Amino acid sequence: MSRFDLIVFDYDGVVADSELLNNRVLADLLTETGLDTSLDDALAIYMGKRWLDCLPLIEKRLGGPCPDHVHGEWTRRCHDRAAAELQPVRGFTDFLASRRERRCIASSSPLGWIEMGLARFGVAQSFDGPVFSAAVHVTRGKPHPDLFLHAAAVMEVDPSRALVIEDTPTGVKAGVAAGMTVVGLCAGGHIRDGHADRLHAAGAHHVVEDYAGVTALLDGP
Repeated sequence: MSRFDLIVFDYDGVVADSELLNNRVLADLLTETGLDTSLDDALAIYMGKRWLDCLPLIEKRLGGPCPDHVHGEWTRRCHDRAAAELQPVRGFTDFLASRRERRCIASSSPLGWIEMGLARFGVAQSFDGPVFSAAVHVTRGKPHPDLFLHAAAVMEVDPSRALVIEDTPTGVKAGVAAGMTVVGLCAGGHIRDGHADRLHAAGAHHVVEDYAGVTALLDGP
């Protein structure tokens, strides 16, 4: 029997291999507005956060208001590219098919973005769990624990019996603060040297390179 009653998936970088896509588009768009931003800058500063939490960081770096069109244009360009490019994180679909634990998604991304990816990957029905978005369901986003605690409450699961799969230090901190067991997953295309160390430093209880590592953790002694 699994030690966990619930698997909580982050989305970008855990279900969808979308972190490079999202952050490359954001870097290009911010550079167009006059704020020189590299892909690595975007990954380091904005990855894992809601737009509401990215916005003050952008405006601080800009030294003034972010142009009104940026958020809408970022969303449009990401969806356009995702329609042709977006793929699941390697191993996710096989892992999903192999597990019987209850599951849900708890992500900083908007519901429409998540639902589009699940449909594209052909798992919208088989995922068979609710989707919680920090853009909709809570006031405070990650690294605060609110979204994970909301998910546990709705699913009627003790947080100590939930396993969170995260790929960013921001998400790891949120899961740890919620009292859940947190696995840092280093399977996405955005993973750079030192990323595992950053997940450990954020408090991840386990860090694995792929979904085989998550399976070993779930099925181990």
